[in-house]
Amino acid sequence: MAGLNETIHQPVRLRVMAALVTLAPGDEVDFTYLRDLLEVTDGNLGAHLRKLEEAGYISVNKAFVERKPHTYVSATAEGRKVFREHVAALESILKNK
Repeated sequence: MAGLNETIHQPVRLRVMAALVTLAPGDEVDFTYLRDLLEVTDGNLGAHLRKLEEAGYISVNKAFVERKPHTYVSATAEGRKVFREHVAALESILKNK
């Protein structure tokens, strides 16, 4: 399928990107919130986030809040761009059927 991004096309990663691109640029979401929203395990989400981060589509920010580690995730400009392109490719496929 031409135009589809194989990294984003995987269902959990597609849902991660869909959730992140709804945020304003620069806004972040907490790992726990994202895990609960997507109804996946910590390990499963972590593996998918790592893949998206390696591709440059998301940014992962780790910080301590009241001495507890917290992980925050946001979509990068590149991630937003490739997500839009992926959605456009999906819409094109659907319109041609």
